[in-house]
Parts: sequence; C-alpha cells; structure tokens
Amino acid sequence: MSDTEDKGSALLTSRRDVLGLGAAAAALTLSDKTWATAKSSPGGGLQSLGYMVVPGQDLDAWSAWAPKVFGLQLADRSASTRVFRMDEYQHRFAIDQGAQGPTYGWEVADGRDMDAMAARLEAGGVKVTPGSRALAAQRCVADLITLSDPVGNSLEIFHGPARASTPFQPARTMRGFRTGELGMGHVACFFPLARYEETSRFYKELLGFRVSDFREVDGKRVHEFMHLNPREHSMVIAAIGDHTRLHHIMMEMQFLDDVGQSYDIVNRDYYNRIAATMGRHNNDLMTSFYVRSPSEFQIECGWGGLLIDPKRWQEAEWPNSGDLWGHQLMQDGKPTTSVLGAPTERPLATPLQVYGENFETHHRPTKLRDILKTEPLR
Repeated sequence: MSDTEDKGSALLTSRRDVLGLGAAAAALTLSDKTWATAKSSPGGGLQSLGYMVVPGQDLDAWSAWAPKVFGLQLADRSASTRVFRMDEYQHRFAIDQGAQGPTYGWEVADGRDMDAMAARLEAGGVKVTPGSRALAAQRCVADLITLSDPVGNSLEIFHGPARASTPFQPARTMRGFRTGELGMGHVACFFPLARYEETSRFYKELLGFRVSDFREVDGKRVHEFMHLNPREHSMVIAAIGDHTRLHHIMMEMQFLDDVGQSYDIVNRDYYNRIAATMGRHNNDLMTSFYVRSPSEFQIECGWGGLLIDPKRWQEAEWPNSGDLWGHQLMQDGKPTTSVLGAPTERPLATPLQVYGENFETHHRPTKLRDILKTEPLR
C-alpha cells in the first residue's frame, strides 16, 4: 500500500469513528431488528406532510419575502391570510394572522383511511373533532379531522386535496419543488424533555411514524427523525428548550442551482436573517441553508435529500457531528457556537444524492452505513 493509500485509509477509519460507524458502533446501532413501534395499517395511515398553516402578523412581509426568496406562488389572499403554492396542490403553505400556533396537515389516501385513523386515535384516548365544511374549503381539501398532540401542537388529517386548474408558476426563475409522494417537505418541532417520551410514543404508536435515526443523552432519546414515505424524515421531534415551538420547515428544490440562487438572494437582501450557512447534513445528506422567516421560525431550503425504502430501513443513532460540512449557525449576521458541536476532522466526500432529471436515478439503501461509504481520497 502506498503512503497516499495508507493515509487515505487512516482518514476513512477516522471519519467512520467520528460518525459513530466503527465496527462496534455499527454492530450496536445498525443490527437487524424489527420495529419497536406500531406500523401503519396496510394501505392506510399517514402518507406525507400535506400542508402547513403558520401564524404571521406581517402579511405584506410574507407576500414579498416568500416569492422572492423561494419562488413560492401566491395563490390566494384575504384580509387575514396568504396562501402559497409550490406544486399542483392549491394549498401547501398558508400564513394566518389569527392562528395561535402552527397547524400540521397530514395527508391520507381517502376518507376510509381518515376514518380509520380517527378510530385509532380515539381508541388511544385522543380527542378527535370532525372538520367543518368551512375549514375543509379553507384548506382546499375534501374532508379532514382535527386534534392535538401531547404537547399541544394542532394537527389536521385530511384527504382529497384540490389540484389547481393551472400549472405551478414560480414567482422567480426556478424549476420547482420536490414534492409528490414525498409531501411538501419536513417539519421540526422542539418541546420540553419532560414531554418527550409520551410525544414520541404518540407519533410512533398512534400515527404510525417510523424512526430513521435518533440521538440519545445519558441513555435516553432526546431527538428523533421519523419517516412516512421514502423521504428520510418528514417529522423531527427534539427535547430542546422549555416550551413547544416550531423550529423549521424544510422545502426541497428540484435543482441545486435553485437553492444557490435563493442563498444569493438571502445573502444580498436578508443577510442578518441567515440562521445557518450552506452545508450538508450527514443523515439525510441534504445540501441546504436555513433562514429566519418573517414569523421567526426557520425555513430550510435544500436539495438532494436521501430517499430510503420505508419497509426495509433500519433505525440508527445519529452521528454526533450533525453535518458533513457547513451549516455554521448565525445570529444577526455573525457566527455563533453550534449547539451540536463540530467533528474533530472533516470527513471525506460522500456522493451526492441525485434523482430523476438530476442525472441518474437514486438507489434506496437500507442502512446509514451504506450511504456513508466512500473511497479514500487519491
């Protein structure tokens, strides 16, 4: 073996150790296992994140900001709301002056699946309320039910989303968003540690989410990334802080250049609103940046997220570093200390996750170690 190969091999071993993928760690966290949580019923259950409704007082700011930064299409407006499109759905992202907090809209296939979910929730002791015709019309869906999770988040489970009569027309030059069966993106919610276990069980055992990866502190889970479909995660829950809040919404663009152009716009016009610089995560492999919205929660704008096989994926502990590179946390335009900590050594290159119309069709691995394999630098 040459000196270069020897150094490369050492770097690779070091990288796997940093990512928690040494032989011992792999045997511990990636061994074959069955799901500890309840699975969705065959052919039923939640399919994806269908829409988000968030509070916002400055509707004029949202009307300008969302189209300019992300290319979202303003589809409807009233005295107290703004509704944006990001694909063929009439309603994906709405700002509501009267909302007390965010509402998470989860899609099911049809009314039968929605009724089955309602029965399952009620059997679990959760109060479920049928949505009114007026609310269904406002959300542009055929029907829905409403409920709250253990930490008070407002949830809506719906079916029959209305499709727009005209194609999605982005507000600036870009190729659109990666949605379809994957849903509108993912959400991350923070809440107190004391409520973590019951909230985690609610999402897994009653709503049918499955864990993709997780983080533990002192032997207890405090962070879980959960999936419903091939998107590596549609929901993130984390025990951070002393109150419940929406941390961020992720919107994934079809092309990396569209993300880069959004990043240019933010750097030029909203630099003090950058929450995390451009970087790449080491679980879903998303290349993205984070920006604080006019309502203060963050939006992650990304590309190239990992697709998995939901039936075969095995949960694993999330590597401590959090990122392959980048995602420097920012506050008022200045770098701040990362809450996750940085790896002691930069990892080697991991192939980009490309997909249809992005040069090749992406495969769907079953283990975290499979997507982090790489060859030593030459």
